[in-house]
Amino acid sequence: MSFATGLRCRECGTTYPDDARYSCDLCFGPLEVTYDLAAAHGVVTREAIEAGPRSIWRYAPLLPDAGEAPVDLGAGWTPLRRATRLAQRLGVRELWLKDDTRNPTGSFKDRVVSTALSSARRLGFTTAACASTGNLATSVAAHAAAIGWPSVTIIPHDLERAKVAMSSIFGGTVLAVEGTYDDVNRLCVELVDEHGDWAFVNINLRPYYAEGSKTIAFEIAEQLGWRLPAQVVVPVASGSQFTKVAKGFAELRALDLVEGAPPRLFAAQAEGCSPVAAAHARGDEVVTPVRPATIARSLAIGNPADGPYVLDELRRGGGDAGAVTDAAIMEGIAELAETEGIFAETAGGVTIATLRQLLERGTLDPEASIVAVISGHGLKTLDAVAGRAGVTATVAPSLAAAEAALAADLLVAAS
Repeated sequence: MSFATGLRCRECGTTYPDDARYSCDLCFGPLEVTYDLAAAHGVVTREAIEAGPRSIWRYAPLLPDAGEAPVDLGAGWTPLRRATRLAQRLGVRELWLKDDTRNPTGSFKDRVVSTALSSARRLGFTTAACASTGNLATSVAAHAAAIGWPSVTIIPHDLERAKVAMSSIFGGTVLAVEGTYDDVNRLCVELVDEHGDWAFVNINLRPYYAEGSKTIAFEIAEQLGWRLPAQVVVPVASGSQFTKVAKGFAELRALDLVEGAPPRLFAAQAEGCSPVAAAHARGDEVVTPVRPATIARSLAIGNPADGPYVLDELRRGGGDAGAVTDAAIMEGIAELAETEGIFAETAGGVTIATLRQLLERGTLDPEASIVAVISGHGLKTLDAVAGRAGVTATVAPSLAAAEAALAADLLVAAS
């Protein structure tokens, strides 16, 4: 049973029924799903949640109505790992990693696709579609294949080869557009009007899609023993994940499932596509679009739809936003792998590099608990690390040659 009641405009507050729409008829503002939290209070309990499936659907009462059954590949309930070695290197007392590399297609996008396509099936759509920087395309294609739907995923032409391969292997249509993600998104908005039975998960199903990201907050709190962390670092592309993580923590507090103050949220962006971080640094209330130029292609959205709402949350919660260079992103990927054994895609490198940057800036408190969201697996962005990750040495098949190479490597490592 879902306690969802319908949709509400985030700008003017106009309410709508629980159907397929994504913008307000009056002011054209974005819509989001609303819930009857008063009715849910005392019904949605810790015990009820803990008895649920080990996926995002353990939180079904706080997610959009999935109809008879959710479209579910097992997204969610990913590990929250105590990062002791990385914490020591960064000089942090308590650091946790929300490891969403463990989702079915290797990124947090499985959460949002599961909620979006569950609503799409309930609402009578027949084809799954999306505009994507790669991870979403893979997840949409996989979930569509699992329920026997055709899929149409539309991506920028210069995506990493691994992401293109993962998106196409499920048998759907993959269109590459000669342009940026923002060009792709504009094209998809036009296609929505031409194909009324296509569920573009991040356009005409966006209110339901976005709700899946709340489960990151739900899981963090539950996995900490129903304790809220003090600080959370979240990578930002469109900004939807950031705002919905904040919404998830707020809903838990409203239901008295957790105690204490809401966490301070921190936004992580790549310097080559940092419209939100730049706007926050200037004190602006609006986000000025930019043309992306970064290796972190999964975050390369130059005109983020939820950018203004990220700025609102940063001001309200006292957080901060960082922007890091491509070189720092690569160091973040390596640092995470070398200390904690987690291979993250470039977005994960952005999170770790930004965490370090904000510690140095003094806006992140090293003595307070920190959760860093690692949103995707490094196998998706092998192109980015190919230049620095390879064999240490190539040797003849002899003990002497192997020992000489090992001795040389150990000497270098010690120097």
